[in-house]
Amino acid sequence: MTAPEGDLLHTVTADNIPEARRRFGKAIVWGSALLVVALAVWQMAYETGRVASGFETWRPVLYAYMLWATALCAAQVIVNGEKGKRTLFVLPAALFVISLVVFPLLFALYISFTDWNLASPNGPQPNGWDNMREMWNDGFYWNALKNMVYYVLAVSVEYVIAFGLALLLNAQIRARKFFRVVFLLPLMLSPVAVSWMIGKSMLEIRFGPISRVLREMGVEPSFFGSPEIARFWIMAMDAWTFIPFMMIMLLAGLQALPREVIEASKVDGATGWQSFREVIFPLMLPVSVTAIVIRIIFKLKLADIIINVTSGGPGGATDSVTSFIFREYRDRSNVGYGTLLAMVYLVLIVIFVTLLLKVVSRWMERPA
Repeated sequence: MTAPEGDLLHTVTADNIPEARRRFGKAIVWGSALLVVALAVWQMAYETGRVASGFETWRPVLYAYMLWATALCAAQVIVNGEKGKRTLFVLPAALFVISLVVFPLLFALYISFTDWNLASPNGPQPNGWDNMREMWNDGFYWNALKNMVYYVLAVSVEYVIAFGLALLLNAQIRARKFFRVVFLLPLMLSPVAVSWMIGKSMLEIRFGPISRVLREMGVEPSFFGSPEIARFWIMAMDAWTFIPFMMIMLLAGLQALPREVIEASKVDGATGWQSFREVIFPLMLPVSVTAIVIRIIFKLKLADIIINVTSGGPGGATDSVTSFIFREYRDRSNVGYGTLLAMVYLVLIVIFVTLLLKVVSRWMERPA
């Protein structure tokens, strides 16, 4: 049954589109895609010295990609009709994300296998697997990875403190709203402000107020003198900044708990500890897992406090991977090697977070 003439609600399906029109749509997509690949391969060959001519920048490849993206969007309508128009609500955004994420990653992967020091006038020079071998023998990088284990494990302590504060602020105590605001104040400060306010001012070894008080008491202060103590203070400052974040998530979860279940446990004679262990904590598991996973992701990016307070010292004892990579860029201007370290760390993060989410998912789905 055909639609009446002039029916504006008639939907054009793929079956109504001529075969020649379909071939034209596919041709412009594949033609523009081949152009992008050809320009990219040519420019790569020019950058590596395999051909004598090429472009000064990668801008022509970007223009070719924009041409391919436009052709791909147009082909959706040419080939699929009205169905293709619906695709246009999502496809441009996806192509934009690709341009902002995939291309920089590919460029970073290329830089990872080059010797590029900003002090050198020659620019990036391919050096094969030299950066990978240097990383494998770099004790400071592996030490930074080991430090990340300590920093991530510290999240468990932060979770216990945050849960305790959430329980306290969820109870019927005086000035509860005031304490909620006070406990959230550290979250309103940036890690840079915290590092200068506490690490560089209050804990300053010569003129800091805490150091002066300790000297008056006959104790010689050494907040960042030994590796263990320095690492502890870094974790303490980072925890002081982000414990309120976990606390507010857990507090929201506590306030969403069904009051009937908690009241029923009290009627059955459960003590406060029994009510927490058997009712509140199991019901809070989804929120707890979410808070811990998000906090671990933030912890894996720890750098600001370390860079401002200790610069990774003493002897790399407080270095995180991010702070070490930052100094590789800033102090040594070693872009190629620093980019390789960042790419390896990115792969490790993806693997770790994927395994963590898989383990958590299986643990949450296990029978009670």
